[in-house]
Amino acid sequence: MCQLLGMNCNTPTDIVFSFEGFSKRGGLTDHHTDGFGIGFFEGRGLRLFLDNRPSADSPVAELIRQYQIKSENVIAHIRKATQGQVLLENTHPFRRELWGRYWLFAHNGHLSGFAPPQGEYFTPVGNTDSERAFCYILEQLRQRFAEQPERDVLFAAVRDLVSEIRAHGLFNMMLSNGEMLFAHTSTLLFYIVRQAPFGKANLSDAEVSIDFTEVTTPKDRVAVIATLPLTDNETWTQLAQNELVLFQQGEIVCRDRPDLPVYLSKEEGLRIARSVGAAL
Repeated sequence: MCQLLGMNCNTPTDIVFSFEGFSKRGGLTDHHTDGFGIGFFEGRGLRLFLDNRPSADSPVAELIRQYQIKSENVIAHIRKATQGQVLLENTHPFRRELWGRYWLFAHNGHLSGFAPPQGEYFTPVGNTDSERAFCYILEQLRQRFAEQPERDVLFAAVRDLVSEIRAHGLFNMMLSNGEMLFAHTSTLLFYIVRQAPFGKANLSDAEVSIDFTEVTTPKDRVAVIATLPLTDNETWTQLAQNELVLFQQGEIVCRDRPDLPVYLSKEEGLRIARSVGAAL
């Protein structure tokens, strides 16, 4: 299936270490060769890099490794196409403006029969189910609220929209406006919150390690969210099926989890993805 990566922190942080392992999954350690993208929020601005080539050997990916951009909110995506051609306009993350802020969205999964009417404010550019879902979410939020509501009200609205969309299939997604980051899973999604006391981490997909005590301060708090854990010597927490969480300042501040949570194994998650053509 496609691979998702997100980062939410309380201080601008670079994602080079996590991206080093994540990008290898785009054609080297995994079979996701239909393009990739990554977006970095900087204040109210957004740097967005997209390529319809595999991330493992993309010059754009190399630029990102060298650039070492620092951000409090990042979303990245490696694509395994299920709907829509392998074109730049179908490459995640997708960007739109709402309430005077950029919003960024990436989706892993497959939606069947999801064909909402054309919105008044938001229209897809490409032809993926993912971009349709993103435009639908923003359209409904814009129709309901003239300006951004309080955090808990916004979370409840996104929760209801996510519940509606996931009825059409697999809907693992990340959504951010540069202040906060929503994450929802239908199958597999893991997160880790790194804070003092910091330690050493080893990537699973590359022979790279880092000692976070050398690059952090005691006040730093960094949440990293990924389809599958990126390191092999840290404890990652799995989100349950149909769980929605909201990260802000590097921690979960809102959560909607089923009363009887179900946690899929990697093998179960991949089997479900394969059944709808979302994985090799």
